[in-house]
Amino acid sequence: MSPTPPEPALAVPGRPARTAALRVEGLHVTVGHGRTEAVRDVSFDVLPGEAVGLVGESGSGKTLTCRSVLGLPSPGVAVSAGRIVLGGTADDGGDDADLVGLTDRQWQQVRGTRIGAVFQDPGSYLNPTLTVGRQLGEPLRRRGLTRAEARRRAVELFEAVGLHDPERVHDSYPHELSGGMLQRVLIAVAISGDPRLLVADEATTALDTVVQAEVLDLLDVLRDRHGLALLLVSHDLAVVAEVCDRVLVLYAGEVVEEGPTAEVVAAPAHPYTEALLRVAALGRRDRRELAVIPGRPPEPGAAGAGCRFAPRCEYATAACVEQDVPLTPVPGTEQDSGTGGRAARCLRSAELTLSGVRERTDATERTEVPV
Repeated sequence: MSPTPPEPALAVPGRPARTAALRVEGLHVTVGHGRTEAVRDVSFDVLPGEAVGLVGESGSGKTLTCRSVLGLPSPGVAVSAGRIVLGGTADDGGDDADLVGLTDRQWQQVRGTRIGAVFQDPGSYLNPTLTVGRQLGEPLRRRGLTRAEARRRAVELFEAVGLHDPERVHDSYPHELSGGMLQRVLIAVAISGDPRLLVADEATTALDTVVQAEVLDLLDVLRDRHGLALLLVSHDLAVVAEVCDRVLVLYAGEVVEEGPTAEVVAAPAHPYTEALLRVAALGRRDRRELAVIPGRPPEPGAAGAGCRFAPRCEYATAACVEQDVPLTPVPGTEQDSGTGGRAARCLRSAELTLSGVRERTDATERTEVPV
């Protein structure tokens, strides 16, 4: 990968200048003919060499956000507001690219070169009638390599992602490889165009624990070796905690907490984050009972004032359902969204993060809210 020159910086008062491989600003995504808003005002950035995680239950908006970054919305899904900006490099003239509104032809110039992607169930993304080497070689040949050069480069990429006997893998069909090997093949395809950003959407969900750990280690090596920015989407906070420098916790289409992963895991500032940690049971190998989050998320676009998590929250009070709750800096942190500091969408974040320990609200204070 070519060295990346200095880029226009994101200035943050009191902090060093920052560059961004990806910058998402005020993203809103709608679904259906009624244009129901399923993602509201999501903002974050990902720096070169940094891993940022989007985590939340199914329906939280994490995959809609990810697919918007990739320009791969499902039918009926559209970006209704906001910007998605890909940072420029020497290879593309150093110009930032606003990805919202690109045509299909323009997206073809971005995906596979400036952005790579890896998804769940790798076998479904590969043609069962072609060898994996040929499937990797075809895009390499479209970039001007000869057949021999494409084969040599494909074998190098298979070796780079940790596939043993890459020559044999090159000549294998998808059904001849294990799930973990197929995921490594897809990672090789994703990085074959020397992208600036790699998006991994539930990329380890279908893998067993050992293979999952190997793939996560590989992603870590790639971003360290190439300065690759990584956007990791997962429902599993344990996976995000292992890989990501920063994390955004999404609930009902909104960011409810964000910050450095280690700090968020040690002292969550939102009850939903705490609930996800309880379900993940990080470091708890002796747990015998399955923890769950009671209730269910609201339907996309569901109206109502107050915190959207309140019906499921054991710490909710009357104030939580009487007013909208903005995303604000967590008391005691320096900065908010996208600057390396912490923010949460909770009226009680100050008291609930004290020493990283939560105290249950008295029953007399708690407001019962129908789900």
